[in-house]
Amino acid sequence: MAKRFSCIVLTTIALTTGCAMQQAEPQHAQTAQKNHLSAARSLDMEQLCKGEAAHRYNTGSQHVNVVGFDTFQGSYELRGYTAREEGFTCSFDADGHFLHLSMR
Repeated sequence: MAKRFSCIVLTTIALTTGCAMQQAEPQHAQTAQKNHLSAARSLDMEQLCKGEAAHRYNTGSQHVNVVGFDTFQGSYELRGYTAREEGFTCSFDADGHFLHLSMR
């Protein structure tokens, strides 16, 4: 009886692990496709965003903070705020080219 129970438990674990691994693979493939942006390009995007926000809010780029970097299907968004707590979002296309600055 104990052998049968342990066999059932091991089979259940093996099947559950196999199913979990199969589901994880497509998500990993999607992540790899979305994150093709290099570190240097993302830093360039951050600097461009800071410059655009500094110009829009009439302040220096040292008074602008970028606090979030989100990826979407075919675009990127950088969120931030100024020293006066004015929020903004910079949008970039899939290649990392600046699209627009939104005030929040």
